[in-house]
Amino acid sequence: MLPTLAVTGATGFVGGHLLDKAAVAGWRVRALTRRAQPDRSGVSWIDGALDRPDSLAALVQGADAVLHIAGVVNAPDRAGFEAGNVHGTLAVVEAAKAAGVRRFVHVSSLAAREPDLSVYGWSKARAEVIVQASGLDWTMVRPPAIFGPGDTEMFDLFRMAKHGVALLPPAGRMSAIFVRDLADLLLSLAADQNASIGATFEADDGRPNGWAHATFAKALGRAFGRAHVSTLAVPELVLRLAARADGMVRRKAAKLTPDRARYIAHPDWVVTDALRPPADLWRAATPTPDALRATADWYRANGWL
Repeated sequence: MLPTLAVTGATGFVGGHLLDKAAVAGWRVRALTRRAQPDRSGVSWIDGALDRPDSLAALVQGADAVLHIAGVVNAPDRAGFEAGNVHGTLAVVEAAKAAGVRRFVHVSSLAAREPDLSVYGWSKARAEVIVQASGLDWTMVRPPAIFGPGDTEMFDLFRMAKHGVALLPPAGRMSAIFVRDLADLLLSLAADQNASIGATFEADDGRPNGWAHATFAKALGRAFGRAHVSTLAVPELVLRLAARADGMVRRKAAKLTPDRARYIAHPDWVVTDALRPPADLWRAATPTPDALRATADWYRANGWL
């Protein structure tokens, strides 16, 4: 019988790609969802949410491993981040412990390294503390910027690069990872019962010292066949003013919040070399130019561009 993997966040961007790969990797998946989902081979949908303990108990019962991907990336206030990232993580941990499931893989964020920079980072750091204190056989992954087919977070940058211009954060560097490579890593960790237990990994595409923002934007342009992309770094003050304006116009629906503006303006979102996963466990399989091209092709094929 195939081992069972309990997954939160399966209906999201990363989770959807993980489900595409799970059956091939030898897993039977039990996945949490708030809304009815179409039938999917190898996946049993569990109606529920992070704030419904009964559904979490059903999700993890008899599972061989728990993969906690779900999280809040944008919220109008501290309470929203705390509910989704802190209390939500605690609820999944407690469900796993009650069901006797030992293996627990937690998806965090590079933002957890800077808990004083944003409420989002604070909430992800608090979630890490909960996982570390759980007594479970845990592993944590802090992804940097994730891109790939279906992503909405980096879509605007792709769209600008297609037209040959890109508005960028202030000068700084970042790491990036293709969503399909991240899914491979998470599945490898769920299956690993020894080497990665108690480890925190920062995984990326393998590029030494990450990407300068302008260099990454130009790589996006090449994915669309553009030889040149004009870039403009937006000062932090302008970002903060734009965030304030977005809040006044769209209120709770604002996407560029002051919290996100501080996060975007930080100059160093490069993974720590010493925290990269060991090469015998995982390494990014897709060259970044190919991954960017595949993402651009998906956006065009699906009418996003």
